[in-house]
Amino acid sequence: MSKTYAGARLRRLREERRLSQVELARMLAISPSYLNQMEHDSRPLTVPVLLRLTEAFGVDPGFFSERDTSRLLADLREALATEVAEARVSPSDLAELASRMPAVAEVLLGLGRRNQALAERLAPAADGRGPADSALPRSPHEEIREFFYRRQNYLDDTDLAAESLARTIGIRPGEVLRALSARLAEGHGVRLAADSDRLHHYDPAGRVLHLSNRLRPGQQAFRMATQLALLEYDGELSRLASEDYDKGSTTWSLARIGIANYYAAALVLPYRAFHAAAEECRYDIERLTDRFGLGYETVCHRLSTLQRPRLRGVPFSFVRVDRAGNMSKRQSATGFHFSRVGGTCPLWNVYEAFAAPGRIHVQIASMPDGQRYLWTARAVTRHRGGWGEPGKTFAIGLGCEIRHAARLVYSDGLDLDNVSAATPIGMGCRICERLDCPQRAVPPLGRTLAADENSTTFVPYPVSDGPN
Repeated sequence: MSKTYAGARLRRLREERRLSQVELARMLAISPSYLNQMEHDSRPLTVPVLLRLTEAFGVDPGFFSERDTSRLLADLREALATEVAEARVSPSDLAELASRMPAVAEVLLGLGRRNQALAERLAPAADGRGPADSALPRSPHEEIREFFYRRQNYLDDTDLAAESLARTIGIRPGEVLRALSARLAEGHGVRLAADSDRLHHYDPAGRVLHLSNRLRPGQQAFRMATQLALLEYDGELSRLASEDYDKGSTTWSLARIGIANYYAAALVLPYRAFHAAAEECRYDIERLTDRFGLGYETVCHRLSTLQRPRLRGVPFSFVRVDRAGNMSKRQSATGFHFSRVGGTCPLWNVYEAFAAPGRIHVQIASMPDGQRYLWTARAVTRHRGGWGEPGKTFAIGLGCEIRHAARLVYSDGLDLDNVSAATPIGMGCRICERLDCPQRAVPPLGRTLAADENSTTFVPYPVSDGPN
């Protein structure tokens, strides 16, 4: 059994809880000197100490493993791709940094991303295509995705508050609409009207929540729950949004809406009841949609948030993409890395879902670092209703690390131990390390192409042995 050295993460955890070494040592029933040695990687974490830490702080044991740094490492490799390609820093250096000093790695990552953004803004001027400020900054919606990504798609205070309200008003399958409408009416004097030409519209002066009559019951419930969040959780919405954004800004307002939507999902799918149902049916998404009367995407998104300390579900990554590869939603409680530049991998099974809408596609995928994931994907289509009106179609992907796959019904019949059976995918062609991939769309970054007029290869961009 390999030894676990996690001094930096242990020290960071202690400092975040504002504990001294003496106080934490007392909690762990060890001496302060022993704790000091573990924090400086002079001694490994022992199993008894690890168990006490997980109990005391409510963290997964994986928090202290190297696997927990895979997402940070992938982000570093993307942000510093040029430096890696030019051998100014090696992948092993980044891995050491992410593992030993994650806080420093986060600072370096932020600097790398700002450098990328500056280069993108200056590119038009350098190419003679216009002023330097013509490049578009990161959109507010992208900022909101980062807000939840940084929190691993789980808001503990918000989840607990929504679950408490669910108990108070009696949220149960089959009675959700009744409970929500009663709370809106009795608690806030809000009446409902199914007459909106939009999905919903709230009139604060008249205290009327207008809903589209085209909404299905589950969609109505979600809109009503979101309005309750704005009415009952208003102060906390502002406080949480202000942690990252300036009050009154567009991004701040979108953060409030995003947190309100999180609250709504946690209200109509209360944590303990939903977690128990998910475990009981082995995360069978279609059974969960039938039991709770909500849509496929809503259930998948809620499954990706089940990370409450001491009552964790399977840590999932959730993604929504369109046929062109545009990623409109991405949330993750795992180390899976979503590329922020260029497209995603065409070998990923989320794209197969468009060929057979309504069917759940299952794939074991392997990333370049050897980490394997079990992915499910299904296409969903939405229409406003009426003949000839355009709709919209997305593929919804839900994936977990292979070590959790046996807990899912979708793993039945698969050989989870067969590494060679996994489909090799990457983070996007621009930064993918798989040089022999026949599906590559662009040349690999920082590698010299092998241009040979006397031969061709199945691989579209063969490279020479050395970097540029």
